[in-house]
This record gives sequence, structure tokens and C-alpha cells, in this order.
Amino acid sequence: MTGLPDTLPVVPAGPQGADGPSLWSWGDAMTWEEYEIMVRRTAEPFEGRFEQRFFNYVHPTRLQGHWPSHQVKPTEVRMAYTDWGDPDGPLVICVGGIANTARRWDYMALGLCDDFHVVCLDWPGRGMSGWMPTQGDYSIATNVEVLRQLITHLDYERASIIGSSLGGSSAIAFCAEHPGVIDKLILNDIGPYIPAERRRRRAQAVARHYIFRRPADLFRRLGASAKNEGPVTEDELLHNTYYQTQWSDGHGGRIYRHDPRALQAYAEEAQDSLTQWEEWAGIDMPVLVIHGMLSDALLPDTVDEMIAKPGVTAMHVPETGHTPALSDANQIHFLRSWLLGEGPESHFTSLNPPATPRHLFGAAPAPAPAKPAPVSGR
Repeated sequence: MTGLPDTLPVVPAGPQGADGPSLWSWGDAMTWEEYEIMVRRTAEPFEGRFEQRFFNYVHPTRLQGHWPSHQVKPTEVRMAYTDWGDPDGPLVICVGGIANTARRWDYMALGLCDDFHVVCLDWPGRGMSGWMPTQGDYSIATNVEVLRQLITHLDYERASIIGSSLGGSSAIAFCAEHPGVIDKLILNDIGPYIPAERRRRRAQAVARHYIFRRPADLFRRLGASAKNEGPVTEDELLHNTYYQTQWSDGHGGRIYRHDPRALQAYAEEAQDSLTQWEEWAGIDMPVLVIHGMLSDALLPDTVDEMIAKPGVTAMHVPETGHTPALSDANQIHFLRSWLLGEGPESHFTSLNPPATPRHLFGAAPAPAPAKPAPVSGR
């Protein structure tokens, strides 16, 4: 089991104590020691509830066409995942976006693990997983093979997948390449079409090397990047900042916990729209599409075309863009019910809880006005 040092004390829930302002530093004056003490409280609900595990992914030669011929050989890369719930229960695999780590799923995994065996994967080059040998190895094809080997490693023949952003695109490709393996598919604000303009904009944001020399720098950057995720609580944001970054002595601050080449690979590939309609046509299992109603990645026309397919249900999330955090108890309840086959069977809206005040990350921004829906690009 991994986590923060046991010597860190627990601190009050916010900057204002019952007897008035805390003696802690805030804003630009906050220290990394104070930051880590605060993070300790956000990690407590998950302590003892999961195991940190690894498996050796073997990168096959068929995916090494860009390698020098004399170097081509099956190559092992250690993959990391968090393991929750009954190992004999129905398997649910959670895979995130291009810069996400497995710990981003903690809230949802905790809400599902009484009914399912929940496995949250660190993609290659993210979180605690190893880095791929070359930049060209970071691809959806690699992710599909990682998923196949993970399911084999876990000794399951079938599984369900919850895929957010890149995780959903990889899941669509997996379902098309390996029919009959996936029981149910949940796509978090992603579909068979992502417009090039949106992909290029995302690539510009992530394919940079950020050094956070103070907690305040981290709060500003990740608070802004979470502006579309709905009314996420400050605890959830704090929890995510810690596991999405790591301390670097060489930089004198925290940096993102991923291989920069993985995001450079995405930036190079993101110049064009991503189109997976052919793969989507062959998918034959129940699908729940989670649609952030302000999303610029999953467009309304794309949702309409997706739900025209039998067995596809839409969950609309208001005042939310790309992507819903899926850490709210209401959203987790709907996902759990759907996975258990308890409905709802028709399209529905999952209302958000009231936004909570933010002290560290600033005020939650007002939602942007909805834009006219462009064509789906089919």
C-alpha cells in the first residue's frame, strides 16, 4: 500500500477554524510542508481500501514498426494499477485521460468497490507506470494492448470499462478489436468523433513542461484546468493535485507525474480530428454516454448519433464541460445502478450539488454560455 508518510498529522478541513482564522500560511506564502499535511486529510478515506499493484506489460514487436530494426524485440514495461473490492467480483476497469493518473478515480472506486472488483490503471508513462521506450510507442494501439494484457493478468475473461477522454477512445478501439470481452461500456464525455480544433487546443495546454515552485502555482494551474469538471470540491481538487504531480529535487518544486514524451506524442497526433465511427458501428454491448452539456469534445450532434444506436443511454451533466469528474455521490450512484442493471434505461440528467466555496483554488468560475452545436464531422 502506498500513501503519504504516517508521521503527517491531520489538519482541520479548511483555512478557517472554529475559533477564527487558522495560523497556517495561505496563498503565495503556503509552504510545501503545509500542503502535504493538508493532503493527508484528503487521503484518509481511502487508506486501507485498495492495494497498489503492478504487472509487466510486454510491448509486442507488431507495435514497434517505428523502431530501428536491430532493436525490435518484445519489451517489458511495468504498469501500475490500484485494486479495489472483491477480487472475485465483476471486473470494472477505469482508465483516464491523457494526463490523468489512477488515483483520480479514488472517489468513484470507493463508491463502486462494495459491488465490483474495481481496477484503476495508470496508462503507460503516467502515474506510477513505467515509461515506454520511444515517443512513438504512446498510441491508442498501445493502450488497447495494455488493456488486453491487464485483463489476462487479472485472470478474467470479461470486464466492463469506464473510460474518460483518452480512456474512452481507447475503450472504443478495444471493443472493436476484441469483440465479446466487454460486458458494459461507460464513456465519460467522449465519443467516436473529436474535432481537430478541440484536440489542438488541448495539446497546446498539456504538451508543456510545468514546474510548480510553490503550492499557489499548482493551485492556480490545476484549478484553471478543472474549471469544466463541474462543482468539484476543494478536497477533491487537492487530492488530485497531489497524485497528478510529484516532487522533483532537480527542479525545486513539483512537476507532472508523467513522461513528457507521452503528451508530445498526443500533440503530434492531435492535428486532425479523431474519427472512430467505423469502430463504433461494430460495438455490441450496453453503453452509457456521460455528456458534459458544455463540452467542446463531445458535441451534441455526436451524442444524438450515438444514442440512435440500440442499447446506448445518455447521462447529461449540466454546467459541466470536458470532463465530468465523476467524484460526486449522485453521479456515482447512477453509474453503480447502471452497471448493476438497475437502470435507468432511458436518457436522463444527473443534477449537480451546489458548488462549494473554494479558498485554495479560487472561486469556481461561472459556466461558459453554450455554443451553437457544429456538425459532427461524420
